[in-house]
Amino acid sequence: MRSNSPTELLKQLRTIELRTSRLADEQLAGSYHSVFKGQGLSFREVRAYSPGDDVRFIDWNVSARMSEPFVKVFTEEREMTVMLVVDVSASGEWGTVRASKSHVATEVAALCAFSAIKNNDNVGLILGTEVVEKIVPPKKGDKHVMRVIREILGFTPAYLGTDLELTLQTLVKVCKRRSVAFVISDFFAEGYERALALAAAKHDIIPVMLVDPRDEELPDIGLASLEDLETGEEVLVDTSDPGVRKRFSDSMKELRNERERVFRKLALDRVIVRTDKDYVRPLRELFAKRAKRMGTR
Repeated sequence: MRSNSPTELLKQLRTIELRTSRLADEQLAGSYHSVFKGQGLSFREVRAYSPGDDVRFIDWNVSARMSEPFVKVFTEEREMTVMLVVDVSASGEWGTVRASKSHVATEVAALCAFSAIKNNDNVGLILGTEVVEKIVPPKKGDKHVMRVIREILGFTPAYLGTDLELTLQTLVKVCKRRSVAFVISDFFAEGYERALALAAAKHDIIPVMLVDPRDEELPDIGLASLEDLETGEEVLVDTSDPGVRKRFSDSMKELRNERERVFRKLALDRVIVRTDKDYVRPLRELFAKRAKRMGTR
């Protein structure tokens, strides 16, 4: 998410725009429309009753005046707000294969934003570390999406740590209407379960978990100095020791299981996005699963 120069930032921005806009058109826009609904129904008109119309929609006042039954006609309020809640803490700079977590987070956020804009929805942004670093209010339009992507891509956080609890609390405070919120993070944090539950009670929360292969296991490279990017703490580890590698793998597995437990408890549709694999397929599979559950396909 940090870029070295305005020229490099512009180049990266253009690359991400071309790639994610095309992917949104080709692979996600249609399914996005079918599984993310608007705020409800709005009244459009009344018309004469036809056999098969739902009698619950009969307008009795108009029917009495016209001496024949009339029904109310409603249209779906398609417009929604999509919030991109992006963890920009220092652990996002970790990435050992194709790209860093922060770069993948930017592309995922851009893909979600373009899918939303193509359906005429509003897109907003919250960037969080151990504080809320930036809030971009929801708006429509391609120019606004480009601003959102530029904010994520070029942002330099003032802090290194993670406080997902505070970030989720901020989402609840700033978004008054029900929104779809993609929470993009590696979820290396604690104490956020209650805030997540409160956010999920108000919004459609979709956790997007960023995973790097080295989050799961250590390579056998002998003595290695491991640094916590968020605290700066360094630890010398003998990665040639099978016991050391197993303890690391077990602890990371326990952390993953705890995250999954929280998401299952709250009935959230989580997505796992890996830095070493394509990120479009997991999102497409999420949309397909939701569409099947809703009976839209």
